[in-house]
Amino acid sequence: MKYQRIQDLRIDSDLSQKQLGEVLHISQRSYSHYETGSRGIPVEMLIRLADYYDTTIDYLVGRTDNKEPIKPLKAAK
Repeated sequence: MKYQRIQDLRIDSDLSQKQLGEVLHISQRSYSHYETGSRGIPVEMLIRLADYYDTTIDYLVGRTDNKEPIKPLKAAK
């Protein structure tokens, strides 16, 4: 499965695969495998990507078109 959205977000942010790999503490080659879908993306890495782009994992993997993150519920007082 190709992860087009992580590629699109990276390009929209004017980042190279190498630069994003450095942010995520992985090699450019590993990141490239994630974008092309030749290697599955570990959940931990999806969480890092969602946090970095301020979106949801569901958006990254194409389960929703809503790019906005889910707002946490406020604790009742």
